[in-house]
Amino acid sequence: MLPTIFITLCIIAISVVLLGIKILVKKDGRFPQTHISGNNALRKKGIVCAKSMDRQDQKRKTLFEMMES
Repeated sequence: MLPTIFITLCIIAISVVLLGIKILVKKDGRFPQTHISGNNALRKKGIVCAKSMDRQDQKRKTLFEMMES
């Protein structure tokens, strides 16, 4: 049981180091931006984040509000 746990922890540690090697080695290394707004191809197609879309919809005035002002 103990050797299995040790091997598992070693595999996890190696995986974390290998996944973070680019970030650790580069001078200004950062995690890649995974948000939809950070993807140029999606932005060109007009695809936005659901939260951003909700925020835009809430800012829009209804026809009744536009007629009042």
